[in-house]
Amino acid sequence: MSRSRSRASEHKYLTVRAYLADLVASELSVGDAVPSERSLTEKFGVSRMTVRQAIDALVTEGLLERAQGRGTFVAPPRADFEMRLTTFGEEARRRGMEPGAEVLEAGTVPAPASVAESLGRATGDPMHHVVRLRTADGSPMSVEEAWIPVDLAPDLLDDGVPESLYGALRERGLAPTWGEDTITASDATVQELKLLDLRASRAVMRTVRRTFAGDAPLMYSRSSYRGDRYSVFVPLREARPTLVPRAAASDPTPATAAHTPETAPTDHLAPVPVPARATEGNDR
Repeated sequence: MSRSRSRASEHKYLTVRAYLADLVASELSVGDAVPSERSLTEKFGVSRMTVRQAIDALVTEGLLERAQGRGTFVAPPRADFEMRLTTFGEEARRRGMEPGAEVLEAGTVPAPASVAESLGRATGDPMHHVVRLRTADGSPMSVEEAWIPVDLAPDLLDDGVPESLYGALRERGLAPTWGEDTITASDATVQELKLLDLRASRAVMRTVRRTFAGDAPLMYSRSSYRGDRYSVFVPLREARPTLVPRAAASDPTPATAAHTPETAPTDHLAPVPVPARATEGNDR
């Protein structure tokens, strides 16, 4: 293909992409179907491959989503994930959404070696262990798993799992003040595919967190977020000394973000879906 033909093809792809993006922004709502590939091919006089390229780009960006055998639809807006000391519930309500949580597991378990090391405890020490499916307006958003040393809050689960683990710790004089996050991305497990209702996308964003009160580690947690509903928002400022987190033996090594008391973490991973552009908090 000559350079001039290549540029012409690229221009047509961008034209179709811009048209669809404008439809999403001005005319269509979440869940609405976009024009078919055939109609777009006829409208713009381009090949079906060019149309698919434009649609693929918008699917990757999170504006559109495909439903096998049904077509292509406007996707729910992505939520920016920003680390702040707020809870999942607070962030959801601030955006006019109703937070929810389904407790999948809760009880006292011996600390696995990786958890014990991260919390400065001995392997086998008793830990409160909570696994929850977090939702917003009834839509599954993340699977969260947390461990808290029993000796810090012996009665933590006596009345069931608190709506906010961070809030429950604050009530006991153990206010979280900062934390360390490690963020990676990977394919969802079979269980995550089912719990998060993932169909068009298999990607999840994984966060491993250690939460502290001063110098004392309070909680170790792992969360998996829907890759089609979240992006990471990172505010930047001038360089200054930061605390480099101590990597636990089982923690993933890529993409580590360290938070000092100046840049405190969220109330544990609380990504929440938001209309338009928003920042994320987290509920532990």
